[in-house]
Amino acid sequence: MGAILIIPATSSLEQKVSYPWEMMKSVLIGKGNEIEEMPQTTWEQQLEPVPELQAARLAFMTDEHHAVRYFVVKELIRQGRPLEPTLISSRLDLPEPLVVEILDELEKNLLFLVRNDDGAVSWAFPVTVDRTPHRLSFSTGERLYGA
Repeated sequence: MGAILIIPATSSLEQKVSYPWEMMKSVLIGKGNEIEEMPQTTWEQQLEPVPELQAARLAFMTDEHHAVRYFVVKELIRQGRPLEPTLISSRLDLPEPLVVEILDELEKNLLFLVRNDDGAVSWAFPVTVDRTPHRLSFSTGERLYGA
C-alpha cells in the first residue's frame, strides 16, 4: 500500500481555521505518485474485522510462544547480536528442544522472527541485527536496525 494520513478536526484551534479537509473527515492514501481520498467511515468499516483476523492469526501461540517472542525482541536490542536457542532456553528456563520448536513455529508462520544460517535469531519484528536502511536509537542508548 502506501502512506495513510488521517486528518480529523479535533482541537478547537483547528476547528477555527478553515482547512479544506476539516469537514471531510477523510483518509488520504498514497499509492505510488497518487493520493486517493477515502471517507474515514469507509476506512474504519474496512478495519472492523482486523481484531478477529489478528486473533485467529495468533491462536496457535501459547504463553511460551509469547515469552520467547518478547524476550528475543528485548534481548536483540540489548545485545545487538543474534540470539542462540541455548541462551533463550537458559534465560527463560525452558527446555532447549521446546525453544527450537517455538522458534520453528514463529518463523514458519511468518509472524515475528527470522533465524540466520546458524539457527540464531537475528530478526524479531520490529528490530533486526542485520543492516537495513532503518537505523533505530533507543532512549536507553542502544542502537539497532528496524526490520
